[in-house]
Amino acid sequence: MKSLKAPEDLSKVHKSDFTIFTAGSIEMGKAINWQDKLTNLLKDEDITILNPRRDDWDSTWEQKITNDKFREQVEWELEAMDKANLIVMYFDIKTQSPITLLELGLHAKDKKLVVCCPEGFWRKGNVDIVCKRYGIPQVNNIEELISYVKDRLIGG
Repeated sequence: MKSLKAPEDLSKVHKSDFTIFTAGSIEMGKAINWQDKLTNLLKDEDITILNPRRDDWDSTWEQKITNDKFREQVEWELEAMDKANLIVMYFDIKTQSPITLLELGLHAKDKKLVVCCPEGFWRKGNVDIVCKRYGIPQVNNIEELISYVKDRLIGG
């Protein structure tokens, strides 16, 4: 397994790689670090994981297009999602995850999403309706996400 974190060079991702983007709750200090859990549980698989959870993130960065570091992060995430074969999306109930909601809308029609939105997420109804409308598979927890990914790897 290979793992790249924002803002690592995405040219290291090859078309032949099965690539997973870990979209979902980050909100530093609120969301569990589910990306690392997923990565650890899939460490023996022949995949590349693209993780937007940036080690040097600075919450004081102004979230404007003119801020080079912020723009680099957003552009990395957009490119990584486009490159991914599978976008694994997790909504932590302790967060609001507005960017994840945006990403769900951006990729709802791509047929490469799997969504975990547990009971208690503040906009679960919206997420459920979008998933149903566009045929996006949903799972109930991280363990089911792992099973889904492994089934995809076996089934192609």
